[in-house]
Amino acid sequence: MTTHPLLQAWLPLVDDLSRELAEDERYRRLLSALRMLIPCDAAALLRLDGEQLIPLAVDGLSPDTLGRRFTLTEHPRFEVLLGNRQPTRFAADSELPDPYDGLVEKHVGHLEVHDCLGCPLFIDDRPWGLLTLDSMTPGSFAQRDLDNLEAFTRLAAASVKAHQRLLNLTQRAEAERQLAARFREVAGQAVRAELIGQSTAHKRLQAEIDTVAGSDLTVLIGGETGVGKELVAQAIHGRSPRASKPLISINCAALPEQLVESELFGHVRGAFTGASGERSGKFELADGGTLFLDEVGELPLAVQAKLLRVLQSGQLQRLGSDREHRVDVRILAATNRDLAEEVRAGRFRADLYHRLSVYPLQVPPLRERGRDVLLLAGHFLEQNRARLHLRGLRLASEAQAALLAHAWPGNVRELEHLLGRAVLKALARQPERPRILSLEAIDLDLETAQPIRQAATTIPPAATPDTPTGDLREAVDAYQRQLIQSALQRHQDNWAATARELGLDRANLHRLAVRLGLK
Repeated sequence: MTTHPLLQAWLPLVDDLSRELAEDERYRRLLSALRMLIPCDAAALLRLDGEQLIPLAVDGLSPDTLGRRFTLTEHPRFEVLLGNRQPTRFAADSELPDPYDGLVEKHVGHLEVHDCLGCPLFIDDRPWGLLTLDSMTPGSFAQRDLDNLEAFTRLAAASVKAHQRLLNLTQRAEAERQLAARFREVAGQAVRAELIGQSTAHKRLQAEIDTVAGSDLTVLIGGETGVGKELVAQAIHGRSPRASKPLISINCAALPEQLVESELFGHVRGAFTGASGERSGKFELADGGTLFLDEVGELPLAVQAKLLRVLQSGQLQRLGSDREHRVDVRILAATNRDLAEEVRAGRFRADLYHRLSVYPLQVPPLRERGRDVLLLAGHFLEQNRARLHLRGLRLASEAQAALLAHAWPGNVRELEHLLGRAVLKALARQPERPRILSLEAIDLDLETAQPIRQAATTIPPAATPDTPTGDLREAVDAYQRQLIQSALQRHQDNWAATARELGLDRANLHRLAVRLGLK
């Protein structure tokens, strides 16, 4: 007896209701069952989060789709789908742009989707998200596909609701939206922090954030330049009991030494030349909330002593005043320096270091996060697409491979800036503005993106290293080792001068040298 196609798709989902599955695996199986029921070129599951849709799983779409955030006002098809409880099909000649144009895999020369079908998921009678199907062939979907999708969507919603983790995620998302709204009211922030990734290293970081966020422990966030330490601080604050109170940030490296104390603790009139009135410092502004000290390793020693006193007693004095103010502030600090090494060198107080590093949290560099680079690329590309009013913005397969192969010495910040430049370069080489813009590997210009490679231009021809052999990691290590050794010889083992020539932070160069066996 032949089983009805709808039952064939339903049976795996029914079995999954009683299984303990990771959320990404549950989503993958759901889309696999959907494509078994309704043949198509691509399918996606998206969760509604405020005014945007977040892709949770894709099948047949470019992997960078998972990093994109689709704002409803910029994607009218999604608005139409969410506005109708039944499935909606868009005809091939629909004037509404398709959000997936250029993102369907294995269709390099055929970029525009021609048949689109979608249906919202409702949980407890509230819109939770969308299921979408797309085909590159006009007229692929018939009326029976709409009927099957409606029935399938109901079971998919039941599967989502039955899964405790998804239920917790839904509750958390709602709580975070409320907290973010209060945060914006209090602190004037425009958007909520979002950490994007699916790698093991990223999940480990998220788990640490969840662990420490509910406490009042002081957290020292470490990591290389550009890894997103401030986003981590925002995530810790946003998940903490203090989330409804302000998060106040100060970049300790950006202030003149004579103003650091005033910025932190405030001042009274006449405390110094130009102090024409009283002013509250960042500690008082953050009272009840969180104070984020970015680049804390740059604080002068004299200010470090006063900061330690506030951390120990919760009391401070404005500059020029004898009156004490009591504050209740949680401290989050960040640095790309090795503070333990700074303590040994006498540039940072040991007692302050131990006070700040109650819970040290290391943010992994982008090169250790694998395919997260594609998710982040999708996130930045969607921002550029909206900013430049493009219908579609995609990465060619060669460009994806180039991104995955790059070492990313500048981490996420480098990726963001590189993609912004690449989009403008790609536009400049087009004879006319395209409907869908494809970024090619040549647009990324990764040959000149790495600071270490730029530094290589200063090496005299006689010092140019031989071409390394072996696997890629060994070749890169050998190349970096020879560059550093050559620079050290030119600067007579002066590590600070060597770091400047190579375009690296001194602490990052120190860590690299240790890994390469040079120290």
